[in-house]
Amino acid sequence: MSKGLPETRTDAAMSELVPEPRPKPAVPMKPVSINTNLLGYIGIDTIIEQMRKKTMKTGFDFNIMVVGQSGLGKSTLVNTLFKSQVSRKASSWNREEKIPKTVEIKAIGHVIEEGGVKMKLTVIDTPGFGDQINNENCWEPIEKYINEQYEKFLKEEVNIARKKRIPDTRVHCCLYFISPTGHSLRPLDLEFMKHLSKVVNIIPVIAKADTMTLEEKSEFKQRVRKELEVHGIEFYPQKEFDEDLEDKTENDKIRQESMPFAVVGSDKEYQVNGKRVLGRKTPWGIIEVENLHHCEFALLRDFVIRTHLQDLKEVTHNIHYETYRAKRLNDNGGLPPVLGKHKDLRPRVSAPGERGRRPPGLCPSTRASHPLPHC
Repeated sequence: MSKGLPETRTDAAMSELVPEPRPKPAVPMKPVSINTNLLGYIGIDTIIEQMRKKTMKTGFDFNIMVVGQSGLGKSTLVNTLFKSQVSRKASSWNREEKIPKTVEIKAIGHVIEEGGVKMKLTVIDTPGFGDQINNENCWEPIEKYINEQYEKFLKEEVNIARKKRIPDTRVHCCLYFISPTGHSLRPLDLEFMKHLSKVVNIIPVIAKADTMTLEEKSEFKQRVRKELEVHGIEFYPQKEFDEDLEDKTENDKIRQESMPFAVVGSDKEYQVNGKRVLGRKTPWGIIEVENLHHCEFALLRDFVIRTHLQDLKEVTHNIHYETYRAKRLNDNGGLPPVLGKHKDLRPRVSAPGERGRRPPGLCPSTRASHPLPHC
């Protein structure tokens, strides 16, 4: 018995030294295909109809910004895009009027309804951009406006009593109008897109494409794509945001063939072969806006509205807004921004003998390391 005692102690010591094996993680079972014909109809497919009904009741927001020099037909194109007077038309300058010295931001909201679906459309115009002799840093007011909309959304999001539906004023899409010079991009074009492509979805557009021949238009499009690639400027749809092979195939074709869209805008109708069409009348004929042989307006319309509108909103929320939100919270030590204050992002330190105060929107159980309050 005495000889067996040391062995027992050794076994006990070994059991203390050797860690117990960790249980293997549970492997999820592969989904088993169920024959609905045998078990009966469930009704999962009705979720699409439920979402459609809810969207039709509440509607949705879409905010589009137009940027470019005066005289490139920005307002006309937006009006043509949505087939209504949604953007103001700047009349020609009178001698008594002065060209604005700085870039102005003007937002006009409309509610458009089609097939029972309501869309609150906001068109943000930027008169004065690129119209000065010295256009240095003229994109800063535009970048400031975009970030202000992110800040407004963030402050609403971190409120304790949040609205059921936060008003969305964030810019989902920025149409940047390129002058149809036929040569190359201006330094202003490159600087604007280099700065703003990091905060908003930019779609480059060649304005008044009817001023170029088909050969000139094709060469200019290739030159613009090459210049953007050389300068490392990414436009929407960005390559890294393609979700799957299907998206990549579709977007690669757009990036390599369609971008930048060479367009013509017009809100006037003419009779062509017994049909009423939108177009521009010239001495040599009528340029049909929606005719792909004349311009690429139809491609732009389908891209922005019919195939990528929801994706524009999702990239704005999940990429650009999240990037801004993470930076703001990181600069603020993980705390939500203090309402009404934007400059001082440092957390407040209590004075000796003073009880610490919590920032608005933060409960006692919420730690500073949390990105957002959970109460």
